[in-house]
Amino acid sequence: MTRLFNEPAAFADEMIEGFVASSGRWVKRVAGGVVRNTKSTPDTVALVIGGGSGHYPAFAGLVGQGLAHGAAMGNLFASPSAQQVYNVARAADNGAGVLLGYGNYAGDVLHFNQAQARLRNEGIDCRSIAVTDDVSSAPLAERTKRRGIAGDLTVFKVAAAAAEAGYSMDDVVAVAERANERTRSFGVAFTGCTLPGADQPLFSVPAGRMAVGMGIHGEPGIDETDVPTADELAELLVGKLLTEIPDGVDTRGARVVPILNGLGSVKYEELFVVYRRVAQLLAEAGLEAVDPQVGELVTSFDMAGTSLTLFWLDEELETLWHAPADAPAFRRGAVTAEALEPAALSDFAETEQPIPHASAESCDAARRVLAALDAAKAVVEANADELGRIDAVAGDGDHGIGMERGVRAAVLAARDAAARGAGAATTLHFAADAWADRAGGTSGALWGMALRAVGDAVGDAEAPDAGTVAAGVAGAAAAIMDFGKAKPGDKTLVDVLVPFRDALAAGVSDGLSLTDAWGAAATAAQRAAEETARLLPLMGRARPHAEKSLGTPDAGAVSMALIVRAIHNTLIERTTMKEKA
Repeated sequence: MTRLFNEPAAFADEMIEGFVASSGRWVKRVAGGVVRNTKSTPDTVALVIGGGSGHYPAFAGLVGQGLAHGAAMGNLFASPSAQQVYNVARAADNGAGVLLGYGNYAGDVLHFNQAQARLRNEGIDCRSIAVTDDVSSAPLAERTKRRGIAGDLTVFKVAAAAAEAGYSMDDVVAVAERANERTRSFGVAFTGCTLPGADQPLFSVPAGRMAVGMGIHGEPGIDETDVPTADELAELLVGKLLTEIPDGVDTRGARVVPILNGLGSVKYEELFVVYRRVAQLLAEAGLEAVDPQVGELVTSFDMAGTSLTLFWLDEELETLWHAPADAPAFRRGAVTAEALEPAALSDFAETEQPIPHASAESCDAARRVLAALDAAKAVVEANADELGRIDAVAGDGDHGIGMERGVRAAVLAARDAAARGAGAATTLHFAADAWADRAGGTSGALWGMALRAVGDAVGDAEAPDAGTVAAGVAGAAAAIMDFGKAKPGDKTLVDVLVPFRDALAAGVSDGLSLTDAWGAAATAAQRAAEETARLLPLMGRARPHAEKSLGTPDAGAVSMALIVRAIHNTLIERTTMKEKA
């Protein structure tokens, strides 16, 4: 278990602070993550990588000369927000564009694509590479759905070396894609990992058994076997990877980089015993092992497990793999790096946003928005552990922590906006941006969209009525389904949002007050959340382990139902106060 922490929700921030304090020779903190603290060659492509925290050395440990120019660092096991990615990319840009690199997870794809669009709108050439090396996460015919695990390293190293060598953006992208196509990984676990403050691991493996095909976020494996000997494990890993040779590879005398990666608590000595047999098997297959890597490169907190990656080289990829690099967690060759001057790097600190004019009626509504958000915060904090437990059944267990971080940030932002005279729309917009930025992950992006859509509908000019609120909820549903592509039946928060939207609209159409219409819709939402227990997930990290979630409701659906019921209670309180007045 994770033993050393203070406040679990503050773990990621405090970890980053300590990492930067101990690694100042290589990195400097900026809003959203870290960037190089050394000079990069002007007019060269910058590589910005990123993902959730909890995987060190990925991602921040790979920032330095010859490797990444920056890393966006999300909450524990949650993707960084689009704002974080944007901030890091702006700070890292050398004038020739930015390549974004990340593992192929739903939240990362959503947020990195949002940041990419924003950077492009500002005239910065921005491209993306999503790593898809995990052979257990989807069949070969659906390779674009595979997730990224330890193969991140090979793709990032090659792309960074190409950028350092002065390749054009098109050429950097081409070699990164080729590296991704030639990288395959497969892993196992003996125990699950435990997030800071959690009493139980995200998943467990029976004593004497091994989970096969796990992910780096604690996703349960796709199979289970008895714990093998070290040699038997090597045979399983190598045998699986040799059944899927990348297109265009001639295996006769092929050169491969083997990476035996420890997931967190398997000791180096154990890894060396396993690699002994891996090396023998590769040689027996007629393959030449080049620059083997054995150790912790992409981890999963305290998970006991390991993965094997094979990176199939060609002449150019091998040259780029061997290029010098100097980062906190990966060094090779001789690198001469000149430290940045203190004034040479902007922290991209956020300036105070102006507050547009709002009517007195809208300012009064902003105070009601703040009360609703306070209620959401209270119910999320009271249920955070349970939300994490539900999410861990087939996912990564971070939903409770992510929701806490998001709603707390939203309340702070809304309180600041309301105190400065903001109307309802501006208060909601401030809360939306803060929630998306601090929560990260898919849920952070979706809740940010929901609040922004409601704000767009209510405006700052008039007191919102039931019709405008219902229109805002409808806009939220449309935005979320368009962005995330989920639909009713996929076992996501959409399974609650759509019935809530429809019931609210029906109540308003029938002439009910906002309080009564919202109450009826909250009841429909609760019923819909419970019904998700009968569904199989078709989206997100739970998809590969759909059968494990049967009988358990979706965490995102449950949190939404809890929040809309808590908001209804604030509406009741306000109605009661008005009646007494």
